[in-house]
Amino acid sequence: MTKQKAVIMDAKQVERAMIRIAHEIVEQNMGTRDLMIIGIKRRGDTLGKRIARIISDIEKTNIPYGAIDITFYRDDLQTIAHQPVVNQTDLHLDVTGKTVILVDDVLYTGRTVRAAIDEILDFGRPRSIELAVLIDRGHRELPIKANYVGKNVPTSHKEIIAVRTQEEDGEEKVIIKELNDEVE
Repeated sequence: MTKQKAVIMDAKQVERAMIRIAHEIVEQNMGTRDLMIIGIKRRGDTLGKRIARIISDIEKTNIPYGAIDITFYRDDLQTIAHQPVVNQTDLHLDVTGKTVILVDDVLYTGRTVRAAIDEILDFGRPRSIELAVLIDRGHRELPIKANYVGKNVPTSHKEIIAVRTQEEDGEEKVIIKELNDEVE
């Protein structure tokens, strides 16, 4: 069972972070040449679409976009659920030679990102893969670091960060929840 502890970003703060990340991506890559964005399903997909749209508006060009589901690439597939929910990978793009901006909502242990990189490499060999996340909460188990971060939120292992998006949840905010030791 979890209990909401605090709202750490409201809708306006999420929007500002997405705009800042988009500008940083364009600046760091000196434009959009050979740039593509890939979101990790579910909320990374939602946020990735937003970043692609913002960059397209800034640069007056169309940014290639795709989405991946990393379920079968996870190293903990047996432990997450007896019947895991599998979404569709929508990546009809050639990643070879491209700069791929991988987007996720929360960076925690790094295992989701590792799984996403494994899947992307099955589609070709990008020039580079950069990582953009809305929240970096620490506690890495793998040597993975985000290139673009909306907000760093130090957490304990007894806390959960929940990103709520208008598209997925009907509301826009980022909350921190505390795990209770009670059994339901």
